[in-house]
Amino acid sequence: MNRDVRVAVFRPDDERMADAVELLDSLGAIPVPDPMLAVDPTGAVPGDADEATPDPDVVVLTSKTGVELLAEADWSPGDATLACIGPKTASTARDAGWTVDLVPEEYTSAGLVAALADRVAGRAVEVARSDHGSDVLLDGLRDAGADVHETVLYRLARPEGSGQSAVMAAGDELDAVCFTSSLTVENFLEAAAERDLRAEAIAGLNRAVVGAIGAPTRETAESHGIRVDVVPDDATFEALATAAVEEAAPTYHD
Repeated sequence: MNRDVRVAVFRPDDERMADAVELLDSLGAIPVPDPMLAVDPTGAVPGDADEATPDPDVVVLTSKTGVELLAEADWSPGDATLACIGPKTASTARDAGWTVDLVPEEYTSAGLVAALADRVAGRAVEVARSDHGSDVLLDGLRDAGADVHETVLYRLARPEGSGQSAVMAAGDELDAVCFTSSLTVENFLEAAAERDLRAEAIAGLNRAVVGAIGAPTRETAESHGIRVDVVPDDATFEALATAAVEEAAPTYHD
């Protein structure tokens, strides 16, 4: 592996970024950390709102962050069926002492809908997540006959000062980027626009390897004129980073 493979990563500036940097380094790449998301907890928990169902039949959690916030608030799912979007969310829930009943085969909102569709008709479903959750989840569960309520556990914002990766993209100083949500794409472009480099940054991305964690993120990037080269089969950062680095790494032939 050529150590000059520079890969931008946009995870929140916490253990997720530290883990991402460590992973990219272990893959032989040069990490370019540029946090594009900051977590702002709302303090809300399921059951707070007047219209919420106090004892839902099913609880759906879509992030490790959400689980951590609920555990810190001493909330628990009780006897509800607990569905988690992916293995990291599920592992964090188990660490909190909760029983996880379902993890979909596809770690996306659509995957959750597919896994729950035949078991939620006429049942109360609580979805607890960020303010940028996909409508695919709520609409899909309602179409399956569920009585759905959503609790916004935290809001996601772009950190002040983010965007150095946009400057690097515009200057052809990145070999790959790893977009982990539609919001990271939008925040990257917003940061580029603030620097009057939006078109140049997009052109630079299109000369590099662009990785997207799943179909919704790919669609958002492509809607802004960004060509996506890599979408891993598993919607995890590990799979995304590995695929992006492999795609970007120079190959030498004798």
